[in-house]
Amino acid sequence: MSDIRLYLFQTGSLMCRRQNIFLNEGMGEPYEIPVPWYLITHPKGHVVIDGGFPAICATDPRGHWGPVSEVFVPRVRPGNDCATQMRAAGFEPADVRTILLSHLHLDHTGAIGTFPNARHVVQREALAYALAPDWFCAGAFVRADFDRPGLDWLLLDEGWSDFFDLFGDGAITCIRSPGHTVGHQSFLVRTARGATLLAVDAADTMDHWHDRALPGAVTSVTEAVRSVAKLRAVAERAQARIVPGHDPALWPTLDQAPAYY
Repeated sequence: MSDIRLYLFQTGSLMCRRQNIFLNEGMGEPYEIPVPWYLITHPKGHVVIDGGFPAICATDPRGHWGPVSEVFVPRVRPGNDCATQMRAAGFEPADVRTILLSHLHLDHTGAIGTFPNARHVVQREALAYALAPDWFCAGAFVRADFDRPGLDWLLLDEGWSDFFDLFGDGAITCIRSPGHTVGHQSFLVRTARGATLLAVDAADTMDHWHDRALPGAVTSVTEAVRSVAKLRAVAERAQARIVPGHDPALWPTLDQAPAYY
């Protein structure tokens, strides 16, 4: 496990409304959330989780996202994309072999197609839903991010149950956690410094984790609540620290790159 390290990065922040994060709360109230991504070093090649914003969001968010950029406003500077941040931290993007995608919403697709030697791992139903979402979720997907030729995909389907051990060594486990969207997955990462549960958007904040609030952006509230209950059981067994997806209060307290877990 000494070769395995988990680094926390941030590509910027996203301006939205409080009701987008907390169901029916603070209607119209501005709310700003961090947009993180994660790097895991591993003997079988580096792993990037999600990647945050695509690089183009720093220069032309409306051209890339369209009108939804007026509702969800990315606050990101040039050079904050995941590949540039990796290089600045002393890592070589060519050493990334795997991109793990929790889901395909527009603030989680920054690593797609960015790393030349990487396979993209996502739940099959997540990709299928992103290509044909329900009307009320369509604005959260930017098809140009993931619907392009030449991408190397590993699509996880029902045959792998709720858990997929990426390298077969227990270091990185993908955990099915739908509700925020169809096919969402979270990640349990084990390093020499202990276990970390990356809930991603299965629990945007610790209020969601502790059942103090319902999420504002969901395809199924029932699935979302049940996914959090499952993740809490996983975290308890693994004695894992919890990293929610977009908690503006907790995120600054976490050890971020160049520190690592």
